Amino acid sequence: MSGHSESGAVQIARDYYDSPDADLFYREVWGGEDIHVGLYQAENESIAIASRRTVQHMAELAGALTPSSRMIDLGSGYGGSARYLADRFGLHCVALNLSRVENDRNRQLNRDAGLDDRIDIVEGDFAVLDFPDETFDLVWSQEAILHSGSRDKVCAEAARVLKPGGRFLFTDPMQADNASSSSLQAVYDRLHLGSLASPSFYCNVLSAAGMREISFEEHPEQMALHYARVREVLVEQAEDLLDKGMSEDYIERMKSGLTHWVDGGRNGVLTWGIFVFEKMSGA
Repeated sequence: MSGHSESGAVQIARDYYDSPDADLFYREVWGGEDIHVGLYQAENESIAIASRRTVQHMAELAGALTPSSRMIDLGSGYGGSARYLADRFGLHCVALNLSRVENDRNRQLNRDAGLDDRIDIVEGDFAVLDFPDETFDLVWSQEAILHSGSRDKVCAEAARVLKPGGRFLFTDPMQADNASSSSLQAVYDRLHLGSLASPSFYCNVLSAAGMREISFEEHPEQMALHYARVREVLVEQAEDLLDKGMSEDYIERMKSGLTHWVDGGRNGVLTWGIFVFEKMSGA
């Protein structure tokens, strides 16, 4: 991380994702590969299948990718997206993530898939990237930027390390542009954050950083469906998860937190979608 001091948001996120409860939850409930919001074709569809469908669809929006392309995944989790891209396109990936526990599992999954020579795992803060200007053809991120206390810096760094014509492809749970802070306080408290980004925030900040919007596919209904599905599976597997060491307190807090996401998506105060931005020449 190049010696920069960490923000409180970074440390909170690291402590959470490194905890045994969280690791067990994302491995056993969320699927352990693509721990992101899914694109569902049926309400009872497998979380893992729907989450992988998101990755596949995003790859279709990434532009021309070849074995000579370089990409970085900001907040890579267990690395499912990087493995998919490395395997499909033969490109070189950097998986940047702050959780040591997730990074260790990512390394093992890469070795199991025979892709460890194409994926570099870097522990770090995506608001401070240790890479030169114009390094990557693709910057990718899924459900990660919300955890940063410096989202504007994350966007600026994404633009800085992209080559002209390169794409920034990302998803994030957001507050709707017309949502009030009071309507989202329970979600803020759950994440230990004072705010969430909004679609207009990302458009304004990235435009100022020399990026142009290619598309935004907004799917609040998919976010609500996803978190409802995750809560359903958590409840179904609760007894087994307790036997495996998950704390009862974590299960109850997660059930409550997931409900806030579902309600927010259904009530129109939370949203989610897939952004595609391109770096303009001369930016």
